[in-house]
Amino acid sequence: MNAADFDFDLPPACIAHHPAKPRDAARLLHVVAGGWHDRIVRDLPDLLRPGDILVANDTRVIPAQLAAWRGAARIGITLDRPLADGTWHALARNARRLRPGDQLRFDGAEDLTAEVRGRDPDGGVALAFSLEGDDFAAALRRAGALALPPYIARPDGPTAQDASDYQTVFAAHEGAVAAPTAGLHFTPALLNALAARGVARTTVTLHVGAGTFLPLRDDDISRHTLHAERGEITPAAADAINAARAAGGRLVAVGTTSLRLLESAAAPDGTILPFSGETAIFIRPGHAFRSADLLMTNFHLPRSTLFMLVCAFAGTGAMRAAYAHAIADGYRFYSYGDATLLERTEIDITPPALISTPSLSEGA
Repeated sequence: MNAADFDFDLPPACIAHHPAKPRDAARLLHVVAGGWHDRIVRDLPDLLRPGDILVANDTRVIPAQLAAWRGAARIGITLDRPLADGTWHALARNARRLRPGDQLRFDGAEDLTAEVRGRDPDGGVALAFSLEGDDFAAALRRAGALALPPYIARPDGPTAQDASDYQTVFAAHEGAVAAPTAGLHFTPALLNALAARGVARTTVTLHVGAGTFLPLRDDDISRHTLHAERGEITPAAADAINAARAAGGRLVAVGTTSLRLLESAAAPDGTILPFSGETAIFIRPGHAFRSADLLMTNFHLPRSTLFMLVCAFAGTGAMRAAYAHAIADGYRFYSYGDATLLERTEIDITPPALISTPSLSEGA
């Protein structure tokens, strides 16, 4: 399979630059075998069953975008993830200017500096910061900004409203560069309605890294690798998920990040095991799912690994047709956009180019 097999035409007008207000008023496309239903997120309790368990990502977004200086040269830095040796992996604009041993200072935090400890071919660097723990977090709040996705238009940078809009109601553990955007649709009122319906809830943690913004660099997707991201499933969360499924409940993954972590921790029989570490799992058509029965996720970019993931989950033909409908019907795409609720299908190995579905440019 090639990246071009997962391409489609998306009119710029479909890209959401602000979230729905209130959050659970966003539209929800429920994709089922043989078609779809147009709903809104607030309808979610009616689409789930008592005994189902909702699994959301409780990572919290940090202000990971930094303006650094090496002498008189300005370097844009986006933090990615902490490494085992205490340094941070980061993506750097103009990374070719950096060498191990270079010293960086940062706008907005005079007490924060960093030494470049290494560099990789993909524009990544390892940085040893002068502060750690609470002092480092405080410096980030002074010097950093949200690393909003490039398709959200903010000519003057993220706003104070973005600082609120780009966190989920589940956010608890700091460490993500990007929000797990399916979680952005939930409100306390919706969570109460789900609980009243008898839907259980637990959380896992996957700190979404800066690699989520990187495009595919090779048309042959078999040669693509994802950047590693840190995740944790606690024993209590694993027990709650396994108990719900043993009682006949379905596992509903909120977001591709939750799903990727669950798949990384799933035993061959589908049991979810406690997990703590990094995962770089790349899910594409042909993947044999062991965990989630349903997936709630936003609408994704053309040629993206996330569109490949939803094709693997619900079927390539079904997703191409569903996206064609969404574009024609004015659904809003990407981080601040609308959502889908997908029901898992059998393993999909049909080459997308051989599937006869409506062109995704129709009705645009």
